Amino acid sequence: MKLKKILISQPEPTDLDKSPYKRLVSDYKLDLTFYKFFEVVGISVTEFRKSRIHISEYTAVIFNSKNSVDHFFRLSKELRESIPESMKYFCATEAIALYLQNYIQYRKRKIFFGNQYFADLIDVMSKHREEKFLFPCSDEKQTEYTKLLDKAKFKYTKAPMYRSVPRDLKHFKLEDFDMIALFSPIGVRSLLINFPKVQESSILVAAFGTSTHAALNAAGIKITIAAPTKNSPSMAMAIENYLLGKQQEAVLVVRPSSLRNNKAAHSGKNIGTKKNKSVFASKTKYKQLMEEKKAKAAARRAERAAAKERLAKEAAEKEAAAAKEAKMNEIAVKVTKEATTKPIATKEIATKTVTPKTGTKKTATSKVTVLKKTTDKAATPKKTTTKKETKKTTTSNTVSAKKAGKEKS
Repeated sequence: MKLKKILISQPEPTDLDKSPYKRLVSDYKLDLTFYKFFEVVGISVTEFRKSRIHISEYTAVIFNSKNSVDHFFRLSKELRESIPESMKYFCATEAIALYLQNYIQYRKRKIFFGNQYFADLIDVMSKHREEKFLFPCSDEKQTEYTKLLDKAKFKYTKAPMYRSVPRDLKHFKLEDFDMIALFSPIGVRSLLINFPKVQESSILVAAFGTSTHAALNAAGIKITIAAPTKNSPSMAMAIENYLLGKQQEAVLVVRPSSLRNNKAAHSGKNIGTKKNKSVFASKTKYKQLMEEKKAKAAARRAERAAAKERLAKEAAEKEAAAAKEAKMNEIAVKVTKEATTKPIATKEIATKTVTPKTGTKKTATSKVTVLKKTTDKAATPKKTTTKKETKKTTTSNTVSAKKAGKEKS
């Protein structure tokens, strides 16, 4: 079905050229009609005093919309409540945090905000559990925000400061539009009040947010476009993907990371901010995701095994090199030992002796051991003749001298 006219249950952007809906008008030639299905009415001072809430007794305030900011400061002024300078402000988005500049001086040390969803703000608030929180909100009994705060076990006080009242939509004719875009349960209620037979009409319905989906399902209205999804985080992108014929994706159900571990949530410990996981309604997509995870895990195991094998190989090479070096050192020690223990050479040395009677000089030879020079030039003392050897040589010289004297005579 081709879309031509869409009724969007939101106020018209101040600058359409800078809004995400500009692409739908320029590229797809859609006729967009913006009209808010409800109006916000502030609660009177007399009615608020019945709740017996004193703003000055709290140390932190939670803002989930710009309406909550406006009515909080309106009632504070009308009640003549002085807001302490130490008050901390926790905002669902950065846009709400910047909107606070209309009332207070913007300071980073006392203004905190989430990334995109209220669940992101829960993770930020987990680091400030000691604060006493005040939650300015509508007069609805329970909302998506209060459910998250209750699950996270925060100590907070719900302060109804305004209410949403459905507007008159009977000047519109549903048959003039091809699609209607809804963003809140109060918008669904306004639609049902003004058009009780909307279930029987052929108009397509686009819904943003799980609470809006729940309200439409309870009313028995079929949802054609559900957002936000992974590839369609905004309503404008969801409508564009529908025009391009893309298949409807599973809706993202954002949960605070601090609620993943119930024990840590009860004890007040902060687990840390992690990526919010999406819940997949399609079994095929879930199987595909599991297969991808298994493939990545197998690749990591193979990488670790290869690294382990490489380290073992390097260790074996180092061990072999150390063994080779030890063997070379052993051979060198052995060579030096053999060089120092070579056989000793002997040398004959002539010695002169004198006979006691004739006084003639005779020569005698005696063997003196001389060490051969070694490679390390080790010097050893010369071996001298003993007294016994000297006595023998003297007696032999005396006998030979007597024989020579007889021969002469």
